[in-house]
Amino acid sequence: MSRRLRARTAGLGVAILAASAVIAAQPYPWGWRWSRVPPRFPQPGDFDGRFNFCRILYDSVRREAGGMGWWTDYPSSDVNLSIRLSQITKVPVAVDARGVPKHVVVRLTDPALFRCAFAMIEDAGTAAFSDAEVAALRAYLLKGGFLWVDDFWGPLAWSWWVDLIGRVLPPSEYPIWDVPPDHPILGMLYAVERLPQIPSIQFWRASGGLTAERGSDSPEPHIRAISDDHGRIMVLMTHDTDISDAWEREGEEEEFFYRFSIEGYGVGINVVLYALTH
Repeated sequence: MSRRLRARTAGLGVAILAASAVIAAQPYPWGWRWSRVPPRFPQPGDFDGRFNFCRILYDSVRREAGGMGWWTDYPSSDVNLSIRLSQITKVPVAVDARGVPKHVVVRLTDPALFRCAFAMIEDAGTAAFSDAEVAALRAYLLKGGFLWVDDFWGPLAWSWWVDLIGRVLPPSEYPIWDVPPDHPILGMLYAVERLPQIPSIQFWRASGGLTAERGSDSPEPHIRAISDDHGRIMVLMTHDTDISDAWEREGEEEEFFYRFSIEGYGVGINVVLYALTH
């Protein structure tokens, strides 16, 4: 980590540690992360003008090692980022009567998608979209929506996703480009000078601390984007890294937290703030 980034994220680490007791006190069934959880579809009153973490539910037509399709890192990553966002920024987060964030799972053809200022897809290298889903996602993005795609690894998953998003936003009109270090999305609140390569905690443990889940096929992480005619990022893609695992697994191992979660939250909070203000 660079000296500047270390200084800027030190406050983030202190804020997260100070909030740990609050997290532990939340009446949320944290043990759910160990088993498949039914999707929490939008309910009446969920969209009340405050922030909702929206996750896209899609059909998988192929399998990637370590991935679980739309459900990857669900629901703990969605809940944890929402809580940290409410603690570290002034963004109001929608919560239920117990104080649990109202995270939602939506299909691309669900009209509720258009209530989401921010949406996320994980394990995108396994996804397939119907023609109706392609049309709905295109309309959502061109009307001001924001999609973040994370936790897909290697050239095959990348190629698969590029072909898929190319049906939504033709590359002749909406090319993919590399996000430079000085782009506003990387400095909304924290100065992120490089995209961290964050592995799943399972791979990190089994490999003895390595970060490249596909070995030589994933030597370094990349952050790429697709923008509209005004330069606003519509689709953000963090490839060969698993930023959301830094949120999901923040409380499972102290070393993992200090090595990955602080930087992971810095990236996540920056991205959400960009989505909400652009």
